[in-house]
Amino acid sequence: MKRFFLIITIITAILCATVFSGCDTLDTNNGSDNTNDVNVDTLIESPATDTTEVFETVQEATNDFAIQTADGDYALTNQTYTLTAAGTYTLTGALNGQILVDAGSDAEVVIELNGVTITCGTDSPIKVVSADKLEISAKKDTENVIKDTRSAKTVDTDSQGEGAISANCDLKLKGNGVLVIEASYNNGAHTTKDLTIQNLSLKVTALNNAIKGKDSITIKSGTIVAISTKGDGIETEDTDISAKDKQRGTVSIADGSVTVYAAGDGVQASYNFEMSGGSLTVYTGSYSSYTASDATTTSYKGVKAGNEVLISEGVLQIYSYDDGLHADYGTQLENGNKGLGNITISGGTITIGVYSPEKSTAMGRMVRGGGPRGFDSFGPWGGQQSVSGSDAIHADNTLTIEGGTINIDSAYEGLEATHVVICGGYTTVYATDDGVNAAKKVDNSPTIVVSGGTLDVTVPSGDTDGIDSNGTYTQSGGVVITRGPGSASGSQGGGAFALDTDRGVTLTGGTLIVFGGIEGTPSTSGMTKTICASSTVSTGSHTVTVGGNTYTIQLKYTAGGCVVYSDSGNATLR
Repeated sequence: MKRFFLIITIITAILCATVFSGCDTLDTNNGSDNTNDVNVDTLIESPATDTTEVFETVQEATNDFAIQTADGDYALTNQTYTLTAAGTYTLTGALNGQILVDAGSDAEVVIELNGVTITCGTDSPIKVVSADKLEISAKKDTENVIKDTRSAKTVDTDSQGEGAISANCDLKLKGNGVLVIEASYNNGAHTTKDLTIQNLSLKVTALNNAIKGKDSITIKSGTIVAISTKGDGIETEDTDISAKDKQRGTVSIADGSVTVYAAGDGVQASYNFEMSGGSLTVYTGSYSSYTASDATTTSYKGVKAGNEVLISEGVLQIYSYDDGLHADYGTQLENGNKGLGNITISGGTITIGVYSPEKSTAMGRMVRGGGPRGFDSFGPWGGQQSVSGSDAIHADNTLTIEGGTINIDSAYEGLEATHVVICGGYTTVYATDDGVNAAKKVDNSPTIVVSGGTLDVTVPSGDTDGIDSNGTYTQSGGVVITRGPGSASGSQGGGAFALDTDRGVTLTGGTLIVFGGIEGTPSTSGMTKTICASSTVSTGSHTVTVGGNTYTIQLKYTAGGCVVYSDSGNATLR
């Protein structure tokens, strides 16, 4: 699979200090004798690459169907095999019919798929009526297919299963084999309880939700491709507390390789989205080549959570038609609380492109041109956003970046929240409006607080701000590089700056490198101000050296001067 990366080489020792809830107490030494190179000239290849090749050679079974069990029991009626007791059942061959699990509310049932194809056009091919747990295991070196060929769902009915696999109990999909699920009725793999995936090579293609676990979805390992032609890729629904005092509604990825193609949201977690390892790649809206032309969904976010997004490790790539990462604030949850609207990133590698198809070929493919970074205008789709106000990372309440590497390739606004807290990590932002925006969403006192890490922001010339706080901007550590609009006065369109605040700038530590002007005079304590260029800085490559650290910076437009504030001494621009 082709991926895009901004080539970044940076060696710094920038650590975090506690200035806001959520950031650990760490040393704020900025280091010395380091070179920081930021290359914005890298041509980005289209990431819209089909990752389903591994499943293309899967063969359907043609031999006679058989079912074996040593400890279970079943009955056969009109090609419906009803499993009536707990136990392990091994399936082989081709069945034009149904596996119905009706083993009792306390039963644990294991279905081993040993080279089987199950096709059903009247109900779910595998359906649970009663059981406590169902485990479906694709055996090693086998290929297995489950096909739900019913016509598309038009009305709700209790008589029909919701998916090709439809369960009202905990569902686990596992094994070292291959499982392909095709669902033309509604969902692919569906359970009203907890759904777990482990080890399996799984491809799900569904009309609506590819993978749905109402209570939770946990991906522990495996290779998973989830395709939704008219709905969401991965979805939970409930947000209450279980009888075992477990919060419902979380989507968790601990390991494995997951790729989602969704007409709507790639991942919709009714409560939290948590990623602690593995890889997740998401394509949504017209950027998914599988989206049906008559899809009517109205939300096309990469990952959306009703409460919080928590990322501590792993590789996350999002190419979305709406917000890349999104957390809601104030949504009433079934547990009696309201959504917190927070996003916390403490590790991992995140790449996000929020793109528009207006200046591209069919299905959102990229068109190259002669503009900045090799495209026809700013960003690969000319900066025309498909959904008004589409952001790369959008937290209604607080966005906290504690670590990791974040590359935002294109978005309307790069980082947006009521409160933006940066105390670690390396973040690069390209946006067509504001690079970083603290907006009045949850309260009327937005803040941007930087105590560590590196933030590098670029926006195009025009009525844009590199960093915009509708409240205050405070920096006590870290390195911030912000490029504002191309104006010698630092202002266009009635007020556009590299750093724009409504209630002032306070600097007590770290390094702030500004190309394009600051609105107002910062309040400084123990900082050295260096005017590197009082008029304009030309396009091209420049180096800024401050306190033994050298930053190589590319400018795509003429900047309105250069000013550096640092606790490490005077700066030099070349």
